[in-house]
Amino acid sequence: MSLRDTNLDKLHGGSFDVLVVGGGINGAVVSAALAARGASVALIDRGDFAGFTSQESSNLVWGGFKYLENYEFGLVLGLCRSRNQLIRAYPANIKEIRFLASLDRHAPFSPAFAAAGATAYWAIGNLSTRAPRLLSSERISREEPAVDVSAVRGGIEYSDAYLVDNDTRFTFGFVRNALNSGAVAANYVELLDATFDPRGMWHATLRDTDTDGDPFVCSARVLVNATGPFVDRINTALGIETRHHLVFSKGIHLVVPRIGRHERVLAFFDDTGRLFYVIPMGPRSVIGTTDTRVTTPVTTVEDVDRGFLLEQSNARLVLPEPLTEADIISERCGVRPLVVDATAEPTDAQDWTALSRRHAIEVDEARSHVTIFGGKLTDCLNVGRELVEIVAHLGVPMDEYRPDWYGEPPQTTRAEFRRRCRLMKLDRLRKRAAFETLTDRLWRRYGLRAFAMLEAIRDDPAMAEEVIEGAEYLRCELFYAAQTEMITKLDDFLRRRSKIAMVMPHAEIAASQGLREACRMLFGTQADTRYDEYFVPA
Repeated sequence: MSLRDTNLDKLHGGSFDVLVVGGGINGAVVSAALAARGASVALIDRGDFAGFTSQESSNLVWGGFKYLENYEFGLVLGLCRSRNQLIRAYPANIKEIRFLASLDRHAPFSPAFAAAGATAYWAIGNLSTRAPRLLSSERISREEPAVDVSAVRGGIEYSDAYLVDNDTRFTFGFVRNALNSGAVAANYVELLDATFDPRGMWHATLRDTDTDGDPFVCSARVLVNATGPFVDRINTALGIETRHHLVFSKGIHLVVPRIGRHERVLAFFDDTGRLFYVIPMGPRSVIGTTDTRVTTPVTTVEDVDRGFLLEQSNARLVLPEPLTEADIISERCGVRPLVVDATAEPTDAQDWTALSRRHAIEVDEARSHVTIFGGKLTDCLNVGRELVEIVAHLGVPMDEYRPDWYGEPPQTTRAEFRRRCRLMKLDRLRKRAAFETLTDRLWRRYGLRAFAMLEAIRDDPAMAEEVIEGAEYLRCELFYAAQTEMITKLDDFLRRRSKIAMVMPHAEIAASQGLREACRMLFGTQADTRYDEYFVPA
């Protein structure tokens, strides 16, 4: 029986302290935080974990430099503290990175004024990163030849942080932590309905969307709506009234071949005065994001989106050849869920662009219902802590605080892992150059679980082979993923547990000789079905 099947069995007729609906970053962190404090938790998502908004981020962990423009000092202070805490807790996964912002005539600030803002930002962040610098256009050209400085007045360099891997992998780490602390979690489980009885229990009707099975029921003392951009829709269905609601901004990213030699983020103001970035992703670069007002959470990349980003990038970069649609390896598209008062909504461009990615939490104490509005990856630990306090206030007993509910294993454990890798000469097994060693990658992605992979490689050297050529994914990783990562569909693996679909062209993935073997390892007798779901149009 698979891990998902085991958890589905526990959901059927199960009774929990808390049912968390939505497995994006908010739901995953809340589940891990509550389970670590001894609450019995069930986590569901109607798709895959991190399968919607949480898979479309810029992979940045930042304090919100741009929010200083709107004088949101409290928000920036809180985000900077969260960023610093995440850097300390996840040293292999979240790293400081330099941002180089080139300021041309479209930039709303002069280089000197931007440098003053960067200095204030550095101070608000407790001086915990490298100091900012004011740069001349000549200095920018020398240090980053990929930037066209012909129209640049100057620039600044400052620090924030980024995810070395990807947002979905980071989110799933919290799901894994929740499972390790005793939570029940299942992807592809939809909430059909929920009722609150006079005895103080929610009775939720659920359905397995992967098999289209019969509805079943579980119960919980507290219901948490963590469905991201769908929170208003769920609340309306359940009859929950709130003081806030969401509006949406669509953002897209284009993944292209690597731009620039240095591991830094290039920042520019587009022709409308909005920021966009060129962000490193291993052998690739991610260009984005846009900011387009939309009325629905479900969006797609349109020709005008691609054309705009390509045009803006080509105008500001020095490239061997201009970027075209043929250079696009993959695309990311999602909405920012922006929190506004239920009685007010932005009515003009200024109000719209001034909205920040703050979160808001509302509690219906009479019905033990909690709604999480908005938020972003950087703020995730704060959301988890707030929910623990709220759920405790609603009457669910909590154990003593456990500081190990998030973060990587201690440095001594990492040193022992590296020692064993050296003894095995693990990094010599790689046959071609890569952006990081096997030692670093296995530790970053799996932590303590990487020790078992070393044992598997020692017992069978074939476990260190790449199954999908060029994907930088080993056979032992696939065996581990099949057993412990609740991969239900091929997209879960290619897009979310890994980033293969982001950095390899679709045609190369389809032509891979090893993909069928990967499907057999992940899905067993359902291998052909899952393959066809992904590659064969309906």
